[in-house]
Amino acid sequence: MKHLSLLSLLLLITACEHTKSTDFIVTVSNDQSFDRTEELVEVPIADVAAKVVPIDNEQYIILDAVGNQIPYQISFDDKLLFPATVEAKGKATYTIAVGEAIEVEPLVYGSHYPERLDDIAWENDRIAYRAYGPALQARGERAYGYDVWVKRVPGLVVEQRYANELNADTQAEITRLRKERKHDEANELYHAISYHVDHGNGLDCYKVGPTLGCGTTALMDGNNIVYPYCWDEYEIIENGPLRFTVKLTYKPIVIGKDSVIETRIISLEQGSQLNKTTITYEGLKLATPVATGLVIHSENPKAYATERDKGYIAYADLTDNIYNDNGIIYVGAVIPEQVKETKAALFTEKEAKERGATGHVLAISTYKPDSQYTYYWGSGWSKYGFDSMESWTEYLDHYAQRVRNPLKVEY
Repeated sequence: MKHLSLLSLLLLITACEHTKSTDFIVTVSNDQSFDRTEELVEVPIADVAAKVVPIDNEQYIILDAVGNQIPYQISFDDKLLFPATVEAKGKATYTIAVGEAIEVEPLVYGSHYPERLDDIAWENDRIAYRAYGPALQARGERAYGYDVWVKRVPGLVVEQRYANELNADTQAEITRLRKERKHDEANELYHAISYHVDHGNGLDCYKVGPTLGCGTTALMDGNNIVYPYCWDEYEIIENGPLRFTVKLTYKPIVIGKDSVIETRIISLEQGSQLNKTTITYEGLKLATPVATGLVIHSENPKAYATERDKGYIAYADLTDNIYNDNGIIYVGAVIPEQVKETKAALFTEKEAKERGATGHVLAISTYKPDSQYTYYWGSGWSKYGFDSMESWTEYLDHYAQRVRNPLKVEY
């Protein structure tokens, strides 16, 4: 047997130590007076990889303080995301190690649906949303704002809703029955597949039309809103299991003398009612008012709240059929940057008739050229966690505090 020199032995030991993984301890602190529950935090994957090195078939695993594995996602920008739960004024410790990762059930998902006029639709375990696309615009339908699909189950439902609604054989049968004047049978079959009917997991019962819908942002030309139309190009950047992100680019619009191209990056995380959205306006040369809006409908014209100092606006929408037991859709927006003004801006009688709505609740800020406008928008449902306007505004208030005071991550 050949003997190793002392130097060779030391070099071999050193090499072995460099291939050995070390647990990576993450401490998450909450300095707010309320609990933070399953809120996603980020750790750069490069920092983790410097200490934790999976080998062979190993994967990263994340353990909470009692040793339970929790799900995670590696983001498009090389961050390791995982949900942290931290009590008020407290701390929580998590360990990143290597091993056999648990199978994670996706809690978010989104897709492009060309079969439904280029919808982009996405959801998490709480709520679902839709942004309208170029095929709808080409048809001449005016739908400018974000749409809401309420749900009351944590499982993903949007794919199945589209599959049922757009089933070619069923649609053909409905058409046949109507041609034969069998209207009751046709209506019964339509209601059996339509996503405008609650089949036990929620439905689409929110009216958008030619308005800002649920929290769309638009530039203003003087006192007039310059309504964005449908997206022109899209890119799904990440698609779960914990966060969905899509990039939408819009056709040029004219603001003053400037030709402006809008880009939106929209993210929805598991457990959140609200989408984070970052907007840029390429080509804008002057500081310009920018308005984030929630449509007000005539069925509930005064059910709005504006909190400029706290940075949020809210509205209670009675849905597109208030006599159909659809509950109440609470909509809102949180604006962490300085808000210049919040108000209810009502349409003229003529415009109200054209837009099928009473007006908007607006939060108005100033967009500066070559900057970003980041805000949060979304909704909740009276049949899934929000029993009153007060519970909804409390959620928005806490959300505004959360985004202004993110959890502190140390490792």
